[in-house]
Amino acid sequence: MRDVMAVKDLFQFLRDVRNEIARVVWPHFDDFVGSTVVVFVVMTLFAIYLGSLDLVLSRLAQYIFAWYGGY
Repeated sequence: MRDVMAVKDLFQFLRDVRNEIARVVWPHFDDFVGSTVVVFVVMTLFAIYLGSLDLVLSRLAQYIFAWYGGY
């Protein structure tokens, strides 16, 4: 009996999902492309920033270790 209820619940869930997806307002292609470009530009700038920060901090660590005769 529980298996039958589980199957009914599954089908009800799938019907609800289909109804909710039908209500979604999907973006136009131009909006999609614009948002994608913005994401790639921000990711690139963030990667450059983190790479630069990593380079500076690693050079600083090498300098500090060299100063104290460790490295």
